[in-house]
Amino acid sequence: MVVLNKIYTKTGDGGTTALASGERRPKHDLRVEAYGTVDETNAAVGLARLAVAESDPDLDAVLARIQNDLFDLGADLATPESENPAYPPLRVVEAQVKAIEAEIDRLNSGLEPLRSFVLPGGSQAAAHLHHARTVSRRAERLITALAEQEPVTREALVYMNRLSDFFFVAARHANDRGQADVLWVPGKNR
Repeated sequence: MVVLNKIYTKTGDGGTTALASGERRPKHDLRVEAYGTVDETNAAVGLARLAVAESDPDLDAVLARIQNDLFDLGADLATPESENPAYPPLRVVEAQVKAIEAEIDRLNSGLEPLRSFVLPGGSQAAAHLHHARTVSRRAERLITALAEQEPVTREALVYMNRLSDFFFVAARHANDRGQADVLWVPGKNR
């Protein structure tokens, strides 16, 4: 259980922060950047939820589950692997990856195949979902960079890769099942 009585502790005033293990790292450490950008993704999902809540309660429910998964992912990334952990760390698991794959398949089944790239936009909900997609891609790039330096669970990497795919399909779904997608026209303004 998490208990937050005091919000500021002053322990980070020197430019460091504590990982879940208690180890202190610079606030610009790649691990901190990775889970910080996962948190930023979560905030973008919160904005997307505001745009879909009334018009698509099913999609809103999926986004709510994703927000919880993103906290799990942040906890996973904030807890480096250890030979002798003091407690079992929270890790993203394959079932979470499978759940997001099932949602991608469900939403994609009602969409026409694309014949061009999609520009972010269309409806307000789609624009927010595209924003979440781009932030999640940045988080994924940071996680893969971290994985080159330190161990990162495979499921964390896979989940983040699937998540950006989900946001793309969800944005098309929010654009009147792809009918309101704004398509890229190569060289249109030359």
